Amino acid sequence: MHELSLCQSLIEIIEDNARTNDISKVRSVTLEIGLLGHVEPESMLFCFDALSRGTIAEGARLVIERMPGAGWCPDCEKTVALAERHGACPGCGSYRVRMTSGDELRVRDMEVE
Repeated sequence: MHELSLCQSLIEIIEDNARTNDISKVRSVTLEIGLLGHVEPESMLFCFDALSRGTIAEGARLVIERMPGAGWCPDCEKTVALAERHGACPGCGSYRVRMTSGDELRVRDMEVE
């Protein structure tokens, strides 16, 4: 379960940000997670709850926003929606599509005191 290590890194980011910005409490954290990134939101929620105990983020709400997959099809010369990694272009069927989004994992914002 790589979500455990992802949440450990997330807690480190939160604590580093708190020290740098004199934050006393984190109320919520919003994560953007790509649909094609192989990250399970339920596992992230579980791991965040467990790993945030005893930290500045204890009791904080983790909000997960799923980001759609997209890619550039050189044959169609346009951006297309992707439902899977290495999937075919929904327009022409080409497998030369280069994924441009959908594997993100980033902190979008935090609500703090």
